[in-house]
Amino acid sequence: MTVPTAASVVVLDYGFGNVRSAVRALERVGARVELTADRAAAERADGLVVPGVGAYAAVMAGLRAVRGDQVVERRLAGGRPVLGICVGLQVMFGSGVEHGVETEGLGQWSGVVDRLEAPVVPHMGWDTVEPPAGSALFAGVPDERFYFVHSYAARSFPLAEQAPADPRLRPPQITWSDHGGRFVAAVENGPLSATQFHPEKSGDAGAHLLENWLRTL
Repeated sequence: MTVPTAASVVVLDYGFGNVRSAVRALERVGARVELTADRAAAERADGLVVPGVGAYAAVMAGLRAVRGDQVVERRLAGGRPVLGICVGLQVMFGSGVEHGVETEGLGQWSGVVDRLEAPVVPHMGWDTVEPPAGSALFAGVPDERFYFVHSYAARSFPLAEQAPADPRLRPPQITWSDHGGRFVAAVENGPLSATQFHPEKSGDAGAHLLENWLRTL
């Protein structure tokens, strides 16, 4: 399973995230991958991956330490693709609340990430998702299971419920999953895509999804 032309992808190395497995998974589907915190490399690559595991506040501190927040902003302003994974999805929202402390996120989407309300937390293991019709990320894998490991999530997506100010703009496409209630499992929003699950740990289904993303670069 390879993309027609090897796209260049930077996996942002800012001290957090399952970076090695993400690099291997992207190489598996044909990308030319560089693991780096270098801003110039991150800005010029065809695609940028922002991984993330652990605490929301710590991930945000790590991103800001390497000016990853600026890199993401500049890439998106220029229409250049970014993929967030796990906490890399969560930090795209306005803020995250952990242990009663609210931390400002990257603010690409309005909304708050907070603790799942479920009998068992964390949500860990394989689970189904509900992608929208016409999803590019989930083309060919609409009924597959993906691997989750998280205690926090965005349980609403206000922007998806609003009509775009410009009718020519496509509203964000939201994929949902359920663990004690619905939560955002993935978002496709122009050049910005993100998944709450780990495609790099999701076997063939995850590889197919990453290949789909590479085809959009």
